[in-house]
Amino acid sequence: MSSNPPDFSWWGVVAPSAIVVTGFVTAALLSLSLGRGVVRARLLVAEGVIGGLGVMTAATLLRTLGLRTWHQILMFTLILSVRILLKKLFVWEKQRLFADPV
Repeated sequence: MSSNPPDFSWWGVVAPSAIVVTGFVTAALLSLSLGRGVVRARLLVAEGVIGGLGVMTAATLLRTLGLRTWHQILMFTLILSVRILLKKLFVWEKQRLFADPV
């Protein structure tokens, strides 16, 4: 009976983007503790999410360069679609914060 080792290949996609987002969230918390305002902290978090999505997309693309099956193609399409949707949402939020600061 042979057992396959667990597949940790998804860490190559998740870990770098999580590090980017965590860094920006930390910067936002530091900004809040220094009294620079909630708007600046929200902008930092939005920038972190946008940057993390870019890193995640690049990592996914590198991981799936050899798209051979429909499952891989659909997975990449799904990840890219979610990334585009979230990026548009966070860019909209950033523009809204610049247009009407609280």
